[in-house]
Amino acid sequence: MIDQHIKTDIEIAQEAPLKPIHEIAEQLGLSEEDWEPYGRYKAKVSAHTLKRLQDTPDGKVILVTSINPTPAGEGKSTVTVGLGQALNRLEKKTVIALREPSLGPSMGMKGGAAGGGYSQVVPMEDINLHFTGDIHAITTANNALSAMIDNHIHQGNDLDIDQRRIVWKRVLDMNDRALRNIVVGLGGPANGVPREDGFDITVASEIMAILCLSTDIDDLKQRLSKMVIAYNRNKEPITVNDLGVQGALALLLKDAIHPNLVQTIENTPAFVHGGPFANIAHGCNSVIATKLASKLGDYVVTEAGFGVDLGAEKFLDIKTRAGGIDPSAVVIVVTVRALKMHGGAAKDELKNEDIEALKRGMANAEKHIETIKSFGLPYVVAINHFVHDTEREIQYVQDWCQANGHPVSVAKVWAEGGAGGEDLARQVIDVVENGKKDFKYMYDLDAPIEEKIETIVKKVYGGSGVEFSAKALKQLKEFKENGWGNLPVCMAKTQYSLSDDPKKAGRPSGFTIHVRELKASIGAGFIVAITGTVMTMPGLPKKPAALNMNVNNDGYVSGLF
Repeated sequence: MIDQHIKTDIEIAQEAPLKPIHEIAEQLGLSEEDWEPYGRYKAKVSAHTLKRLQDTPDGKVILVTSINPTPAGEGKSTVTVGLGQALNRLEKKTVIALREPSLGPSMGMKGGAAGGGYSQVVPMEDINLHFTGDIHAITTANNALSAMIDNHIHQGNDLDIDQRRIVWKRVLDMNDRALRNIVVGLGGPANGVPREDGFDITVASEIMAILCLSTDIDDLKQRLSKMVIAYNRNKEPITVNDLGVQGALALLLKDAIHPNLVQTIENTPAFVHGGPFANIAHGCNSVIATKLASKLGDYVVTEAGFGVDLGAEKFLDIKTRAGGIDPSAVVIVVTVRALKMHGGAAKDELKNEDIEALKRGMANAEKHIETIKSFGLPYVVAINHFVHDTEREIQYVQDWCQANGHPVSVAKVWAEGGAGGEDLARQVIDVVENGKKDFKYMYDLDAPIEEKIETIVKKVYGGSGVEFSAKALKQLKEFKENGWGNLPVCMAKTQYSLSDDPKKAGRPSGFTIHVRELKASIGAGFIVAITGTVMTMPGLPKKPAALNMNVNNDGYVSGLF
């Protein structure tokens, strides 16, 4: 009976009274020179504003992360938005910083990335679709580079590029498994030189990572120039700088680099900018957006993709280093539903009370809490409340947290918006102001690449070791010879498990992580270690979410979550 009366996210969003975007900009103290409107409810805030505010003290940065996600859903973005709204209700000037959704998962199975219920960023239809065109700009820049590589080879190949060793792929912002491996240049001499190629999803492009880690256009251009696109016949790296096209790529990204300003249902300002996946990239919104939010607010609530093992680890080991960000506290989102799945409950049984499955599932939460503690950061466990959670189940999680000394709060932000997150907000304020903080990175940059990977596997995942394929071992040797050994590591791994096997829920132990290959993202400034069977171009499910989507003659969108 409950389900029949629950409004969908899009229905709630479409009923929300929005403020014109100039009012949100004024709320932040931005002048007309700082921003440019993109319609009534969206704006681009100039990256140059960050320079104007460089002497303004930084606000407190709160990272929202979670346990390993399950098909039951965790609602990390919902808690992020709800917490931001709640902090504002407690008269803490708060700005939210989120990633932009990718069309692939939106049309596939993940759902949107704009929050949910009464804790959403709006206009959610725009945010979950084309938004301000940032991801399209990245797609265009990425594929322009591919075209220039193939044209260079066609026109005589002055750089002696070995067409068997081109590592730059084309991209598309859609889950399309048919494009993972392709052949280009067919049709005779006039149509280029035949070679194997493939597509990644746009959010896996190094250009997306670069956009999100750059501090301004000059930094963007410098990073683009360092991207390794291929190797020559002597196995020496060829970069964008060798092709001389970094200026053209930066030109295509000149608008995309500026953060997007929107608002929540309760009119809390929100930057939604950049969207690298956390299972195949670093999983955080842009440094510029987070830094700008910290200059404009007393508190910044931001998120990192998926669980602590992926998004939070990369936020703390990669993004904070790149952006000079000093995190103040972490919120670890758990749900009764997901914990029960980690404890062995089937998805179709989650509405049934199951304390035993919940008990077993707590091991997953325990590992993630241990990881955040090892980073030396204060934290709060947020129980994201779902309508079918029973009082006994919620109480069990609360009692477990309290018995183990973990600050905990039940967040009812989906149903109640900011009002449902006020207790969580108070606890966050308390740990920020009174909690013990001794932030430290998980590994030293001077450690060998394989040692960094082993440290993450043992300390963050709880694994016993790493097995490198013959290809990965060869790449380790080559990367050291090329002088790339002192870069941080970005692990490409399944989000569903602490291990590299998505079927191993809960807290597996004694497992080995299998690194099948490494990717040098020199422009982004990290080495990607690809593990298990993780795909950089996902596929669509049997019944994609797109089947339920529609728009009528008046432009009214339906079926979008």
